[in-house]
Amino acid sequence: MSTKRIAILGSTGSIGVNTLDVIRLHPERFKVVALTGATQIDRLADQCAEFNPLIAVVSDEMGALRLRKLLVEKNLATQVLSGPQALVTAITDSDCDIVMAAIVGAAGLVPALAAAQAGKRVLLANKEALVMSGDLFMQAIRSGGGELLPIDSEHNAIFQCLPEHFFKTPKTHYGVEELWLTASGGPFRDMPIVDLVKITPEQACAHPNWVMGRKISVDSATMMNKGLEVIEAFWLFGLPLEKIKVFIHPQSVVHSMVRYLDGSVLAQMGQPDMRTPIAYGLAWPDRITAGVPALSLSQMAHLSFSEPDLNQFPCLALAFSAAKAGGTAPAILNAANEVAVAAFLDDGLPYLQIPIIVEKTLSSIQSFTASSLEVILEADTKAREVARNCIRQNLL
Repeated sequence: MSTKRIAILGSTGSIGVNTLDVIRLHPERFKVVALTGATQIDRLADQCAEFNPLIAVVSDEMGALRLRKLLVEKNLATQVLSGPQALVTAITDSDCDIVMAAIVGAAGLVPALAAAQAGKRVLLANKEALVMSGDLFMQAIRSGGGELLPIDSEHNAIFQCLPEHFFKTPKTHYGVEELWLTASGGPFRDMPIVDLVKITPEQACAHPNWVMGRKISVDSATMMNKGLEVIEAFWLFGLPLEKIKVFIHPQSVVHSMVRYLDGSVLAQMGQPDMRTPIAYGLAWPDRITAGVPALSLSQMAHLSFSEPDLNQFPCLALAFSAAKAGGTAPAILNAANEVAVAAFLDDGLPYLQIPIIVEKTLSSIQSFTASSLEVILEADTKAREVARNCIRQNLL
């Protein structure tokens, strides 16, 4: 068994930390060769001290200077780089086999695309890469000759429930009828809309089942996260949009399901712990220890499922609408949501204004064919500008 060389884009975030937890259990299988973190310099320095990568990347030169100083104190020879292009360098110059693409938001698009073009095994935990540029990304995977394994618990669950050769031969041979994405519904699934007026960032980030970053926690509360996952599933699995369904499953035990023509429904179940899909992606097609406690069905009172109320979760409806529109509409949706969520977390934008800002942005910008990365990034920039203007008007 040869040792696989791993680059982790976003090693200081939740997915990155969990990835290192799994790697720590299997030093004979995996070698960390590149780590990247934006501004958490102390955490990145500690990770470098433990895993001794060839390359470490931070967001700016000031952070790089501080990280270099910390690494010198630890007698480490890790090369420290900074800036967006350095994320690509971390992939191309580290001779990695596997790239964990875990940088949240549009910032993770370019390095994830570079990993695909370089023929790496891409463990995709960054939804935006497929939401913004699904067609281009899948073309890059095919032309680069690499592998794409989804790390989102829902898409990873579907991947596990599909036939082994689903991606290599015509999908009609396997009788897959629908993909069912499960959603916890977040902390406000049963709360009347009138009570959401005064929701605080702390309340929105208090997810009942998962420990996640602040931005993705808010997306889970609004169910924009699930809407982005619908778009991601469309590109990953190649089924028509109308065959991708969402069900609210508060217990977060069934991570997603596949319905077949013969009436069978296959489900992947497990603890709500991201180390399970991470371990599956790292070692596929093998299964390895992930450090996750065993699931005990006898201790569960019940498992429940329901269809989401789109009046309660307008962001989910907006995502379906953008997916149907296609082109640059999903990139516009994603950019507007990133700006609106940031304003909610940092600037006092009311929680219920998040979908309103996204809808105003979508209706203000014409969608074009997503024919190139330049077109997609231009749409992203324009959407952010429009969303910020909408927020300024809202907060005046």
